[in-house]
Amino acid sequence: MISCRDSLQLLLDYAEGHLPDDVRARLERHFGDCQPCEDFLKTYRATPELCRKALEAKMPEAVAQKLSAFLKKELERK
Repeated sequence: MISCRDSLQLLLDYAEGHLPDDVRARLERHFGDCQPCEDFLKTYRATPELCRKALEAKMPEAVAQKLSAFLKKELERK
């Protein structure tokens, strides 16, 4: 039996297809029986696309200037 903790530790190997067939099958059974882990898997798989979209978005110039000023001020305090 695979626990929720085990499923998190195996997630990367599962997503990349690096698990042995028997472990993959047990993990998939766990996902089928555990809605929170199934939901986490869905968000895990969606993360790379969300990151790509976020990096494509252009930050408004006013926001970029405020952020830059804030970061400079914070670095000067240290």
